[in-house]
Amino acid sequence: MDKYLDNLNESQREAVVHKDGPMIIIAGAGSGKTRVLTYRIAHLMNKGVDAFNILSLTFTNKAAREMKERIGTVVGTSEAKNLWMGTFHSVFARILRSEGHHLGFPSNFTIYDSQDSVRLISSIIKEMGLDKEIYKSKQVLGRISSFKNSLITVKAYYNNPDLIEADKMAQRPKMGEIYQRYVDRCFKAGSMDFDDLLLRTNQLLSQYPAVLAKYQDRFRYILVDEYQDTNHSQYLIVKALSDRFQNICVVGDDSQSIYAFRGANIQNILNFQKNYDNVKIFKLEQNYRSSNNIVEAANSVIEKNKTKLDKEVWTDNNDGERVKIMRTITEVKEAEFVANSILDHVKENEISLSDVAILYRTNSQTRAIEDVFRHRNYNIDYVIYGGLSFYQRKEIKDTLAYLRLLINPNDEEALKRVINYPLRGIGSSTVDKLSVAANHYNKSIFEIICNLGATDINLNAGVKTKLNNFATMIQHFKIEAETKNAFEVADFVVKQTRIIKDLEKDGTPEGVSKVENIQELLNAIKNFTVEQKEKGEDDSLAFFLEDAALASDLDKEAKDDSPKVSLMTIHMSKGLEYSYVYIIGLEENLFPSAMSMNTRSELEEERRLFYVALTRAEKQAYLCYAQMRYRWGKLVDCEPSRFIQEIDEKFVEHIAPQVTEFKQTKFLNDDIFGSVPQNKIRFKKPIQRTPTNKKPVPKVEFQAPKNLKKVTSKPTTASANLFDSKVTVGNIVEHTKFGKGEVLSLEGSAANQKAEIRFASVGVKKLLLQFAKLKIIS
Repeated sequence: MDKYLDNLNESQREAVVHKDGPMIIIAGAGSGKTRVLTYRIAHLMNKGVDAFNILSLTFTNKAAREMKERIGTVVGTSEAKNLWMGTFHSVFARILRSEGHHLGFPSNFTIYDSQDSVRLISSIIKEMGLDKEIYKSKQVLGRISSFKNSLITVKAYYNNPDLIEADKMAQRPKMGEIYQRYVDRCFKAGSMDFDDLLLRTNQLLSQYPAVLAKYQDRFRYILVDEYQDTNHSQYLIVKALSDRFQNICVVGDDSQSIYAFRGANIQNILNFQKNYDNVKIFKLEQNYRSSNNIVEAANSVIEKNKTKLDKEVWTDNNDGERVKIMRTITEVKEAEFVANSILDHVKENEISLSDVAILYRTNSQTRAIEDVFRHRNYNIDYVIYGGLSFYQRKEIKDTLAYLRLLINPNDEEALKRVINYPLRGIGSSTVDKLSVAANHYNKSIFEIICNLGATDINLNAGVKTKLNNFATMIQHFKIEAETKNAFEVADFVVKQTRIIKDLEKDGTPEGVSKVENIQELLNAIKNFTVEQKEKGEDDSLAFFLEDAALASDLDKEAKDDSPKVSLMTIHMSKGLEYSYVYIIGLEENLFPSAMSMNTRSELEEERRLFYVALTRAEKQAYLCYAQMRYRWGKLVDCEPSRFIQEIDEKFVEHIAPQVTEFKQTKFLNDDIFGSVPQNKIRFKKPIQRTPTNKKPVPKVEFQAPKNLKKVTSKPTTASANLFDSKVTVGNIVEHTKFGKGEVLSLEGSAANQKAEIRFASVGVKKLLLQFAKLKIIS
């Protein structure tokens, strides 16, 4: 019955079989925490705990699905389906669907993604007549998001003079009013953004004790993965739900807390023992993923942090290759090194491209890598995670907007996207009039359209007819959605709206690609309905839209079986593992970021981010940095990251000569001033000496010689040596006028030799080396 316990080491087994009371599992990188979580849930069910009484909160929906499948192999697929398992947002969206009416929300409320929210805030800023250069939509949304994650409602904002003063100092005194309007508009549209899913859950549990008691009784055992990445709002929800039975199990690693910019609070895991009584502590310290050299290299860096829990990560794996450190001249040379190294591994070690990941601090660093990978000399297939998601492409959002309207006609942002797409003669001025009327009557835009006769909007008869036709079409679609599954509805809507016909008029490759994307969306919906039917679960359009809205970027990536190198930010790499990992751009002010070194806590989070990057590697890790890099259009000198220097030298190998000038070395000998009394130094005019067999040459004024012969273009041997040997392709040079640049190519020879140089300031120039007066930097 309990044979699965044989697959666990002693520490893992102890964590799995412990049943009641608060407990924390401190899980080091690669220590098998997912296995422990999975078997712990299965063990609880085998010991008589009803699956309906277990709540498991995971990092991604993808992780939840995989865990359910693994649990199903132990306890049976049918019972595993009864588990409440998913991300905070997906689980509490489910609760709000059932209980949101207490707060005035319909059960079919729409979930706004960040683009929807930005569009709505842009509309509010425009309506208020505010300067969009001061009130930047994304910045305003970020501020509102931070308020919500800290449980600062509009009322709490206006009761906090410090927040109001801070916004005044930032020249945004209307922030509170924008926040109020944003909340009101979302409510009127029957919509919530991602932050609302947590804020409204807190409101529900706080204001309605009967609802809290209901879910406390249901969730008698609660498990939280990646607890170090929870924010204040998530912490309070978990605390409230677990308060009655105290059977709370949190799993995490403080050394991998890297989401402070999203509101994650590392203190949640550090203070867990203070927040609950009689906490049992379990430590998973054996790393099963990485070689010993990688584990020890990562340990030697993270130990520099002062804020951390005690643990000693170790491994039984072999030593493996030491961590390779590579210095290059520029980011282009860095990309070429990475490409050559990958191709070498593919050829010599017979690895797949899918075994390789390239990690970086910021998305902008992909440019050089992409340029090199696409070059015919390399031709390396790759996929970028965290770029423009399939679900963020315009044609996909347009199609989904139609489908969202069928579920919630009051969804203002969805309606604005499609009211005149494909073109039906309803212009922006008409939409503006509808928005004004909606605000005036405190109704949704769709409700205004359906009741044009009861309003005094100044619209001509032709426009009213078009609006009525639009409303009739949406209502017809809505009726279809009540009896058909997600695919049947989506296919019907795409055909009736003639979206594909409209895109086919384009005729360009981009237009064809957009048509293919919509067809791929229909394929995804079809696949969804088939899978849901096989599992006996909900295959409705509403359920599909919620699943799509809550999926993470990694969940959304299209399935493609062809092997590709994975490119992603380090934040995106959390929870993943690859045989070969290249961490690029390891330079001061890039990684660690210049914006994250103002306080010790910020710097320690950057160090944790490096720790996460390094521990993604199983067999081999490469740390790469450039001496020079283009930043904001300028070629700047770079200094290697402090994190490279913090690694114990026993675990690294420099595969390019170290650059001594980057280190703080003694640059003067101790005795250079000792032998010469400085107060007796005299500077004398140098004595001109002449060979004994020649007479001194008298000093004369320069005069042009007579009878000059024509000079031929043939260079002397000296000049040929001078110009042929100094500058080579790949050199970084400095020009007195154009600044620093990289030598791209050379042509000609001797005095006629020209260099093609790419300067940061003026672009590519061709210069005659004889007159260029270039200074070679490297």
